[in-house]
Amino acid sequence: MAAHNELGKWGEDLATAYLEQKGYTIVERDWKSGRRDIDIIARDGNIVVFVEVKTRKNSVFGAPEEAIDFHKLQNLQQAINHYVKYKHIRQPIRFDIISIVGTIGQTPDIRHIQDVTLI
Repeated sequence: MAAHNELGKWGEDLATAYLEQKGYTIVERDWKSGRRDIDIIARDGNIVVFVEVKTRKNSVFGAPEEAIDFHKLQNLQQAINHYVKYKHIRQPIRFDIISIVGTIGQTPDIRHIQDVTLI
């Protein structure tokens, strides 16, 4: 596995553990809609939360969440719409970002940005 893939998997595992510690229930991970994917789908009470996880070794080139550009937001919106229709979701939904800075073996900096506006 390439180093960036390892870092991304580590970040998603951390984000999952973080959400579980906060009382979220993890419903799915790495849900695919064609070429699009949703990193984590969870429940926060009665709210279905779609989570994009961005992990970076450091912040030299900016915060991890800054890598989520317009094109990525469009893809996420389409994947979320597909999931909602496919699973017949009737509960309120929310989109969150979890930003992680650090490397395997370090204590990471985890930032949870809730209720992000898509497009």
